[in-house]
Amino acid sequence: MSDKDFILMDEEDKENNGQDDHPETGEMQEVVSAENGKDTAEDKDDKDDPHYEKICFICHRPESVTGKMIDLPNNITVCPDCMQRSFDAVTNGSVDLNRLMNMPGVQFFNMSDLENMQPKAQKIKKKKEKPKEFHQINIKDIPAPHKIKAKLDEYVVGQEYAKKAMSVAVYNHYKRVATGTMDDIEIEKSNMLMIGPTGSGKTYLVKTLARLLDVPLAITDATSLTEAGYIGDDIESVVSKLLAAADNDVEKAEQGIIFIDEIDKIAKKHNSNQRDVSGESVQQGMLKLLEGSDVEVPVGANSKNAMVPLTTVNTKNILFICGGAFPDLEEIIKERLQKKTSMGFNSELKDMFENDKDLLSKVTVEDLRKFGMIPEFLGRLPIIFTLKPLDKDMMVKILKEPRNAILKQYQKLLALDEVKLDFDQGALEAIAEKAMEKDTGARALRAIIEEFMLDIMYEIPKDDSIGEVVITREYIEGTGGPIIRLRGQEVPRLG
Repeated sequence: MSDKDFILMDEEDKENNGQDDHPETGEMQEVVSAENGKDTAEDKDDKDDPHYEKICFICHRPESVTGKMIDLPNNITVCPDCMQRSFDAVTNGSVDLNRLMNMPGVQFFNMSDLENMQPKAQKIKKKKEKPKEFHQINIKDIPAPHKIKAKLDEYVVGQEYAKKAMSVAVYNHYKRVATGTMDDIEIEKSNMLMIGPTGSGKTYLVKTLARLLDVPLAITDATSLTEAGYIGDDIESVVSKLLAAADNDVEKAEQGIIFIDEIDKIAKKHNSNQRDVSGESVQQGMLKLLEGSDVEVPVGANSKNAMVPLTTVNTKNILFICGGAFPDLEEIIKERLQKKTSMGFNSELKDMFENDKDLLSKVTVEDLRKFGMIPEFLGRLPIIFTLKPLDKDMMVKILKEPRNAILKQYQKLLALDEVKLDFDQGALEAIAEKAMEKDTGARALRAIIEEFMLDIMYEIPKDDSIGEVVITREYIEGTGGPIIRLRGQEVPRLG
């Protein structure tokens, strides 16, 4: 008799045979069914227990690593990665499933068979999430402008006007955030535009300010921004970086600060026949961010795509600070100031502004428009201020006066070796003069000190008898060495 043959039995004979021949078979089936039901109930309880994570049936990774699991029949869970690989193998594979179905000796498994094949997996307990503490800004907790500037003075040397303008702008902005909609008068946003040469302290000012206010801060670069649909970072990625700095807390991110550096790199290109995807188009796309609107932001990515989740962030209460060096802007300012005639009464010399170190402070909105910034963009940055280039005296102060000055950092490093480090005034001036020659601002100071301190940091740990090192001008200029004093020795000797 083949497997496909079957026999029809009378219902009464079937019942009699079942009762007479094997009376214990029904009881055994009931016991087995009860045990299977118990196991199924236990497995279901394990799967539904909120304190334990789901495990992928294929790669055995927990849900905290893979993301949300996909539930299949018979209490089987598969992670999205394995499911996608399975789909790719089926759709992109060279095997024709239609031919495979008719091939002799090939059988497709049944999902119900996996229930008995699946080994007893170890359960992973979920991590307890700590409740996020979010403190709403209180108007009484906002420090006054003079207190903000006093804190900035501890870290930043000079730039008095820039620190004063930034302190007032931040104070007014967070008063606006704290009051909200208390009355019918709505206070406008106070976004800022900082203009200053490289190394003058634009980024450092913003970092110090965010640390003092204890708010999320995102520092982004405008050079990588492009119009939507082109290779590069989308404009909304500046907000996604702020969201990441706030631990993906949307409510906290909506009160943060975004500093967009190198803003001059998105200026309108002059005499360009190609589409300006990283210039004027980026400025137009940023208008809605600066003004304040609900923006769809990719979470944890720089561009929107189908695989990245999106969330909505309102930029109404986000403070935008833009900064840039704006090269060649001084030439535009000089051209505007030299429109007067150079002959007759009220004439001005052509070279009157050639050596003006403070020429950048005379900038106007019209100069920025000629540089390539569109008027709509400039209108959303009502506060425009400039930073002065660093001179020799400011360089010397930067070396020794701030709370975390470069000299103090090296003094602390050598203090761990129980060695005292000093710089005489001549050495500080020599370092400042070399930094002025590099023309890269305060960044040149660390590069110069690193160069001259290399041998000292290498040699001092060799000799435990060294107690003090004095850096002199001759050592910086290469005509002598530092003064090294041994422990308990009063007479100095040259190293």
